[in-house]
Amino acid sequence: MEIVKVYPLDAVYDSPEDVPEDVKTNKRYAGSSNWTVKEAAELVKKEYGSIDILVHSLANGPEVTKPLLETSRSGYLAAISASSYSFVSLLKHFLPIMNPGGASISLTYIASERTIPGYGGGMSSAKAALESDTKVLAFEAGRKGKIRVNTISAGPLGSRAAKAIGFIEKMIEYSYVNAPLQKELLADEVGNTAAFLVSPLASAITGSTVYVDNGLNTMGLAVDSPTVSSLL
Repeated sequence: MEIVKVYPLDAVYDSPEDVPEDVKTNKRYAGSSNWTVKEAAELVKKEYGSIDILVHSLANGPEVTKPLLETSRSGYLAAISASSYSFVSLLKHFLPIMNPGGASISLTYIASERTIPGYGGGMSSAKAALESDTKVLAFEAGRKGKIRVNTISAGPLGSRAAKAIGFIEKMIEYSYVNAPLQKELLADEVGNTAAFLVSPLASAITGSTVYVDNGLNTMGLAVDSPTVSSLL
């Protein structure tokens, strides 16, 4: 795969008017411009005209290591803004330049529906919102632009983002022991599913959460539990 161009983007800000003055003057943004969602969409339109595929693969929870009861309001809202509303904003601004029959996907996590201790800071709520929004966006984008919208719920992977929660290696081990398919989950397997979902092969699939986790989501009990393992 060849990366043609990389655009600067901070998906927390929809337009230049939304950016606080202290952020504009922050050295992090020195020398860069046109990095809000609206500006990025306008640049892509100017340089490429239209697109077929939009992928949302970003999240941020500044208090992800905190239990929910210890999460501040600002930390919780920051997680929602960066991890779920950012998808709404991206699709809102890019939908006008997407070709009919195109597709958009995002990445979620099973903490949206199951309790994962240690995955805090409002991130489980953000993923739940992302999955709910996927259904609504599938309807709205489907009716408005004939665009399909799906999300992928991947199992534990040793990615840079996953390492932020601090116990990813234990989650990978847990998945290997308890999933129906006892094998390492590969990033390529998630990528292959993404490629399928945005291709014509998935032309009738929209509004879905697709699990790519070796079947771990189907399990109701941990088979490595002493109580359960004695029955197997």
